[in-house]
Amino acid sequence: MPHIIGSRIILREYRKKDLESMRLWVNNPEITNNLSDVFLYPHSQNATESYLNSLLEGKTEQKGFVIADKETEEYIGQIDLFHMDWKNRSTEMGIVIGNPKLHNKGYGSEAIQLIQKFVFLQLNLNRLQLEVHDYNDKAKKCYLKCGFKEEGRLRQKHFSNGQYTDVVYMGILREEFVNKKEI
Repeated sequence: MPHIIGSRIILREYRKKDLESMRLWVNNPEITNNLSDVFLYPHSQNATESYLNSLLEGKTEQKGFVIADKETEEYIGQIDLFHMDWKNRSTEMGIVIGNPKLHNKGYGSEAIQLIQKFVFLQLNLNRLQLEVHDYNDKAKKCYLKCGFKEEGRLRQKHFSNGQYTDVVYMGILREEFVNKKEI
């Protein structure tokens, strides 16, 4: 598949050389505390490499893209689609910007808008959904800005830093995306 090109970023394929950039964040609690429990324990070099290899070799149902600088194609983060449901035309999204210095610069919003365009206008899916921890206010604000709506929450589903917190479910439908003005 060709790259998906935005104004400042591209969504491109994973590459072997992305391993080095991935290793910079997979054990950084500033990043992983906002992600799934897959990051509960430290990730070894071999574990990260195995994950990357599974993507490169197509040995996973998960499909994804590296979020990269448009000019240099250097790794910024990744945005992945999983739990693809072709019958019901839906999928789930996960995103990470791996370098904390690149947070709050609009890379996540741009990547989400590009993946929405791909999901709805190329894959012809009807629904894109995600989960976010209720304490992750920056992510929730970004998702709302990108047209997601809160659809529900599982109360005290996630345990972190000595307390139970809610997991918020958010989604956007194709018709909501198409009706947005900034396609």
